[in-house]
Amino acid sequence: MPAPLIAPSLLAADFARLGEEVDAIAAAGADWLHLDIMDGHFVPNISFGPVVVRALRKRSAMPFDVHLMIAPADPYLAAFAEAGADLISLHPEAGPHLHRSLQTIRALGKKAGVVLNPGTPVEAVAQVLDLTDLILVMSVNPGFGGQSFIDSQLTKIATLRRMIDATGRPIHLQVDGGVTAKTARPCIEAGADVLVAGTAVFGQADYGAAIAAIRGAAP
Repeated sequence: MPAPLIAPSLLAADFARLGEEVDAIAAAGADWLHLDIMDGHFVPNISFGPVVVRALRKRSAMPFDVHLMIAPADPYLAAFAEAGADLISLHPEAGPHLHRSLQTIRALGKKAGVVLNPGTPVEAVAQVLDLTDLILVMSVNPGFGGQSFIDSQLTKIATLRRMIDATGRPIHLQVDGGVTAKTARPCIEAGADVLVAGTAVFGQADYGAAIAAIRGAAP
């Protein structure tokens, strides 16, 4: 089983030193940069918007994995695409027409993702797999970093892996929330191939060692 891609979440970084933090995780071996966009409405927290993404894009060549926790999401898709997102993911609950939203992201030349909250069933993505490049399973309720992993989501990850494999398409299966060197292994065993880690990377003294520990959890 190949080692998973590691996407540290900028939400857990030192916001006074964002540029340096992005440089540090790139040097430490991170594969992607995960950017959580929160509006204080769809989730009970506020983070940052396209201006910050654009500023960091000038500094880094890492793939930018932008997770929109905003509603409505559609009016902001073009702004995040233009700011430098490589992949834009959104929640089915964040707009009236998920299919159309994914079409829009792809028309902007970006990869498209669907995010499933702990209470969102796998059926929410079943009819849009042909437009999906990534499925993100939230293993915590979105809004704040540092939460504990919800074990029940492992069954969802395994179900989605079977659904993805049946399509024959190269769809990434990502997990975000409470991911550590300890919880990474069951996620990988269930079928995840991209792991988002916030405090498990940015909260550690040695980013390289933290990333290696999570990546090394692969069976």
